[in-house]
Amino acid sequence: MGEKQEPLFTPTLLRRNRSERFWKILLQFSTFIGIIILVVLLLNIINQSFGYVAIGYKVSPAEIVDPGQNLEKLSVPQLAGIIRQRVSPGLLKQLEKGKTLEHYSQTELVKLVIEKIAKPEIVQTWSFWQSLRMREEIRREVSQLPGTRLVFFSWIRPDILISPQSSNPLTAGIRTALLGSLWIILIAMLVAFPLGVGTAIYLEEYTGDSTLNQAIRTNINNLAGVPSIIYGMLGLAVFVRSLAQLTSGAWLGLSNSESANGRTILSAGLTLALLVLPLIIINAREAIKAVPDTLRQASYGVGATRWQTIWHHVLPNSIPGILTGSILAFSRALGESAPLVVIGASTYITVDPANVFSRFTALPIQIYQWTSRPQPEFRNLAAGAILVLLALLLSINAAAILLRNRYKRY
Repeated sequence: MGEKQEPLFTPTLLRRNRSERFWKILLQFSTFIGIIILVVLLLNIINQSFGYVAIGYKVSPAEIVDPGQNLEKLSVPQLAGIIRQRVSPGLLKQLEKGKTLEHYSQTELVKLVIEKIAKPEIVQTWSFWQSLRMREEIRREVSQLPGTRLVFFSWIRPDILISPQSSNPLTAGIRTALLGSLWIILIAMLVAFPLGVGTAIYLEEYTGDSTLNQAIRTNINNLAGVPSIIYGMLGLAVFVRSLAQLTSGAWLGLSNSESANGRTILSAGLTLALLVLPLIIINAREAIKAVPDTLRQASYGVGATRWQTIWHHVLPNSIPGILTGSILAFSRALGESAPLVVIGASTYITVDPANVFSRFTALPIQIYQWTSRPQPEFRNLAAGAILVLLALLLSINAAAILLRNRYKRY
């Protein structure tokens, strides 16, 4: 008997298997590197969000009260009397604008005494890792500083969401910026989502493959890759300058037409709507295209019109994909800062937006402004704001997943 010969395709098969193993290992390595980078980034943010803080006072709390008294145990009338004696008339008038000091709670008055009279200021900060590794050294160092106390501080404290921006990092918050971001993204959703989905339906269900329609689709795909700052320049030219009377509310009599400049929440929302519109159109088109054509033919076969087919069959089956793509697009818009800077977002503002014609700032702008300051404590504060922004993005994405799963059941 002759020797058994290997099939002719064996060398090719072995080479293909080696190639498959190589690409599998390469893709696993790429995924691992990406996860490592994300973990390091998150750990760095967390490291800056917690740690020891050495706090000093311009006026020691012990000097504010009489000997033998404890500030935290004073009554409301006693605390109100201290505030009236030690603050300026202008500040007192501001504090009693809505209610007198006697109508504040004891905890609120103690906080006012600390903030307005004792005036705490940060002497030095340490990161979370430094606080764990150098605990005893930090305590010995702070113990040699008179009038200074050491506290383990969380920069993502509960009142960061309800406090406005401030020059004091111990009391600064993101309330104004958070409200501005929510206003802007709401306007962007209300404008971009119906326009994007409507355009996608028209392009996929009503138009043919003519040269003009192909050119429109190509331009929409190209617009999705345009840098965001270009959309900021477009928003500046159209919404801030050309349509200033509209975007500032002057046409409705809600602002002075002479001082109207269009740098409002409405301009910001419309600019971000333009930014995400191509992405929504592309995602919605792909979701609509994925609906089987047999479903359309079956609908036409029982006498349904084209619009009835779209409304009752195509959209219900494509809505999970449309929602997923749209939420991802709005998540991107929520983290954008370049277009907002171009159209004139305020870097420092303490007044909450009252309507769509108000001046504004946004969470990414707030974070950028804090990280650009020379004081290290503002970078710690920015890390806490980043965690809030991440939580907001995760909440939006979780809502998209819940909506998608709900529509998949029907």
